[in-house]
Amino acid sequence: MPTYEYGCERCGLRFERRQSMSEEPLTECPKCGGKVQRLVSGGAGFILKGSGQGGTRRGDACSLEQTGRTCCGLGAPCGEPPCGGES
Repeated sequence: MPTYEYGCERCGLRFERRQSMSEEPLTECPKCGGKVQRLVSGGAGFILKGSGQGGTRRGDACSLEQTGRTCCGLGAPCGEPPCGGES
C-alpha cells in the first residue's frame, strides 16, 4: 500500500497517510478541518539487486535497462561500445 503526502491549505500541516491506490484522496485536514491537497513527493524508488546482465566496463554495450540512459546519454539503446570505446 503506497504512502501519500498531504498539505493543508489553511494551517500548513504536512502529513502522510498509507492508502490503497483505489481509495479517494483525503480532502480534510485532521488538525484544523481545512482543505488538503495530495502533494507530489520523491517516492521511495526501487533498487535492483543481483549480478545483473551486462555492466559498465569498457567494451560492454550501452545499457538503458541498467542505468536509465545509455553511456552517451541517449534515451534509447545505441548498441555501440561505450562512448567510442572499442569492442
